[in-house]
Amino acid sequence: MKKNFEFIAALAFLGVVGIAAIAGLPGNILNLLIFMMIIALTAQGWNVLGGYGGLSSFGHAAFFGTGAYTTTILQTSFGINAWVGLVCGVILGAAVGALIGFLSFRAGLKGSYFALITLAFAEVLRILANSWDFTGGAAGMLVSINNGFAYLQFSDRRWFLLILIGFVAGGLLLTRWLERSAFGAYLIALRENDQAAQALGVDIFRIKMQAITLSAAITALAGCLYVQNFLFIDANVAYGSWISIEALFAAIVGGAGTMLGPLIGSVLLLGLGEITKSFSGGIAGVDLVVFGIILILCVAFAPNGIRGFVSDLWYRRKSRGKAM
Repeated sequence: MKKNFEFIAALAFLGVVGIAAIAGLPGNILNLLIFMMIIALTAQGWNVLGGYGGLSSFGHAAFFGTGAYTTTILQTSFGINAWVGLVCGVILGAAVGALIGFLSFRAGLKGSYFALITLAFAEVLRILANSWDFTGGAAGMLVSINNGFAYLQFSDRRWFLLILIGFVAGGLLLTRWLERSAFGAYLIALRENDQAAQALGVDIFRIKMQAITLSAAITALAGCLYVQNFLFIDANVAYGSWISIEALFAAIVGGAGTMLGPLIGSVLLLGLGEITKSFSGGIAGVDLVVFGIILILCVAFAPNGIRGFVSDLWYRRKSRGKAM
């Protein structure tokens, strides 16, 4: 029942955002909501692997950047439709995830070792993208402005926000399936105790490979959509540590391994960061200070994230009511 309520509440929130966008919002609020949805989708990808699987990654930028560069190169160099480029970006991002997973899991890496190897892969890809000519090198790449559904570009940015809301809603549906499926149960079992799960007959290598491939595909999708929004990409944006940090922060602060966590975290972090920047006069990096403070507070007082903290308060209040 609780899971159903969370799912309905999340869809209701997305519905309210969509209705507000259609009704009309100031440009700066619209841009903030678009970026929130991109980060929420990225955090949903991280949550599959890091939240449900317990395999914390510091290098999801490797998948985000691969999706972003793939769709950009296909559009600018080969004139391929943006939707086809998006599908190719997701597939190639998933392939990079499978490659990193195969090399890492065959070597038995987990915990901090796995986190560091993902960070290393993302950094290698950043250096390569910054050096190669076909990725635009240090200058980056621009996507031509061609408004229309086929190009995933719109003169009225409300339509792009509605598409993003649809993808985030799809991420919620996927998470809902994950929590109810055998694959999700195996993934949680690996998170709790992978040796016990293996002793019970779970093929942990296969489950881990499926998890990182799915996680990478969702994150690559977010990278493709990022490009269609900003129409520019370079190595530091695509493979920079900023996107890995924001995906990780959003999921952990909101509640890793939960349906609502990535959405709550992205809205809270970016919303508070934007408010802080407006009150501070736009001081560079002040939003990162806010992120750090929120993370410290969550680790100290809400180790299960905002969603877990609210859930604990609810059950305590309910228990007290029954006791009285």
